[in-house]
Amino acid sequence: MKRLSVCLIGLLFCIAAKAQDLNARVQVLSPKIQTTNKRIFQSLEVAMKEFLNGHKWCQDYIGSQEKIDCSFVLNVTSWDGNATFSGELQVQSTRPIYNSSYNTTLLSINDKDFDFTYQEGQTIDYTDQTFQNNLSSVMAFYAYVIVGMDYDSFSRFGGSPYFALAQNVVVNAQTSSYKGWKAIDNNTLSRYWLSENLVNKVYAPLRSLMYDYHRQGLDLMADNATKARQTITNLLPVLTQLDRQRLGAMLPIVFFTAKSDELVSIYSKAPQQEKLTAMNALLQADPANGQKYQALQR
Repeated sequence: MKRLSVCLIGLLFCIAAKAQDLNARVQVLSPKIQTTNKRIFQSLEVAMKEFLNGHKWCQDYIGSQEKIDCSFVLNVTSWDGNATFSGELQVQSTRPIYNSSYNTTLLSINDKDFDFTYQEGQTIDYTDQTFQNNLSSVMAFYAYVIVGMDYDSFSRFGGSPYFALAQNVVVNAQTSSYKGWKAIDNNTLSRYWLSENLVNKVYAPLRSLMYDYHRQGLDLMADNATKARQTITNLLPVLTQLDRQRLGAMLPIVFFTAKSDELVSIYSKAPQQEKLTAMNALLQADPANGQKYQALQR
């Protein structure tokens, strides 16, 4: 009987391990909060980490070496001393590049409209069916976006099921009074508009580009840098075309936030004419980061 119990415990441990799709690092910061008791923030950090890493986000089996690396950094800006918090959530995800030690950034976003409630020791509950609380819904939303972007980078439009789940989180949150979930909230940089862009066919060319950029570009860089870089150069007109269609849309901004420095690095060793071609295209598609791209003139 004792051996059977040990086997059952081992089986349950294996099942739990398989349920983990994310390798999420979580950090809760509270430099603006004047209190000597930081235990509530430590408890929140542990709860967020357990929620993100303990939930089954992917439909496929994800091996331990395939977990998606991501980070959630919460900067708490206000706390009522009980259970009500406000803060900014920085979310980032990366994926490895074949035959290299380099990890490329897929998502880097700062969510400034993050209000939620949490009590010390509370278990964070979530269901895809209804809105339960803002803390779990925001984390679930970004978890699905992270998974979707990872899948899009390995398979053309492979992230569609996960972007649909992220949109479902947005739909369920329409019943709440929290910011960031509605079209009228703040501006075009919100969870609502990120979800809208990810499922909007207008931005399908950018999602298709994400596959070619990673699988036909970065993943082949170690084998043939010139050919891989040319593939990326051929994709740049897609970005300029999107900018003409929807000026200031969120998804292109998210793309360039993650990729602007990387693009400069890719072309830094290119022949001068190729540098200038890339620079002109990037200046047109992403004027906000123009100063970075102008470095390619040198």
